Amino acid sequence: MTETATTTPVLDVVVMAAGKGTRMKSRLPKGLQKLAGRPLMAHVLAAARPLAPRSIVIVTGHGADAVEAVARATQGSEMLCFARQDQQLGTGHAVQQALPHLRDDAVVLILSADVPLTHTQTLQQLLALSQGGRLALLTLALESPTGYGRVLRAPGDGAVLRIVEEKDATEAQRQVQEIYTGIMAAPVAALRRWLGHLEANNAQGEFYLTDVVRFAVEEGTPVVAHQIDDPVQAAGVNSPAQLAELERLYQRRQAEALMASGVRLADPSRIDIRGSLVCGTDVFIDINCVFEGEVALGDGVQIGPNCVIANAQIGEDTQIEAYTHIQGEAQGVIVGADNRIGPFARLRPGAQLADEVHIGNFVEVKNSVLGHGSKANHLAYLGDATVGQGVNYGAGSITANYDGANKHRTVIEDQVHVGSNCVLVAPVTLGQGGTVGGGSTITKNTSPGALTVSRARQVSIPNWSRPTKKSR
Repeated sequence: MTETATTTPVLDVVVMAAGKGTRMKSRLPKGLQKLAGRPLMAHVLAAARPLAPRSIVIVTGHGADAVEAVARATQGSEMLCFARQDQQLGTGHAVQQALPHLRDDAVVLILSADVPLTHTQTLQQLLALSQGGRLALLTLALESPTGYGRVLRAPGDGAVLRIVEEKDATEAQRQVQEIYTGIMAAPVAALRRWLGHLEANNAQGEFYLTDVVRFAVEEGTPVVAHQIDDPVQAAGVNSPAQLAELERLYQRRQAEALMASGVRLADPSRIDIRGSLVCGTDVFIDINCVFEGEVALGDGVQIGPNCVIANAQIGEDTQIEAYTHIQGEAQGVIVGADNRIGPFARLRPGAQLADEVHIGNFVEVKNSVLGHGSKANHLAYLGDATVGQGVNYGAGSITANYDGANKHRTVIEDQVHVGSNCVLVAPVTLGQGGTVGGGSTITKNTSPGALTVSRARQVSIPNWSRPTKKSR
């Protein structure tokens, strides 16, 4: 079937990720440097995924094994394939390596692994412009376009004629402010033909992908530009300074989006979102907080300063006090409504707290469930435990859940009171309504309603003198 302007062709995506990134001065390939807690390339793949491509071809070179592993972990393997660019001979050469994986029935969208913040909607608009066999370029006007290829247009109608790289440009051409961002969409059959004409007779001795624009014009193929006005979407990363600058721009936009939805931020310049943060109404977040993975904050949640929260669901009207670390990981952490957590508390993977639970300073909870109204307010550890309702867990008490080879569970039934400095040696069950006297080591199940004390008899020796140092 002949492609028309109304026919949507199959989409393939090429991601150029072969660069070493010398200016990064890092062992990591450039595409694996992290922005907002994720590799740069992961942001690019996330933007491309909603476009429903048939395949994604990643061109690798430096650190290829690491790049490919991250790509598989990010995207999955069902639509991925890899092309190797062993020699760094330019962007045109990179796309040439991808050609064996592309079919002529497709439009190909060419992206760079180090340009992480292009919006999916922008890519959709570029693809729409490429319909009907056109070559579509993503461009941007910059006041200071130094370092970028310039888009040269015809006088009068403004038709795109070619792109000239800065090192090959005349002084007059360098005054042009419209630059090529490195992102294009092209019909594969035509691109294959154009790439066959590339030569490295330029200032850098490389095969420029941008030369295909001139070949398309010479053939009479329409070349169109989708010019955006948001430089962040086209910003690449070549140095630690550029990476840090882009991080701040990204975080500021995240903060602005939160505030637009009604979230109160003590200082929008001091928040880091390294994943997804969803907030209800009347949420307040103090300074220097970091959110990782998938985090949801219910209505009225208050987050104190210097907290780190990863993969957690926080119920409404809960207060997270300063310096609390919630470390959800794959299992996640669930905190109910009207909880008070911290300061200096740590909730580890598998922690599940019901409503009105208190976890105080220097208390650690791991893989444990706490029932409604239970409290562990000071200097305590609960690991692999099931805690009922209304339990008071004393300062300095711990569950000894690990025997050196296996983990065991502690069950603390409703309304139990555990005194200070107790050791509960799992597996053990404390019966409902019971009390454990301070300083006890519990190795056997306790009866409901009973007082259980297990400690050595106190002995006092009158008139005892401490040893003294012997004189030399």
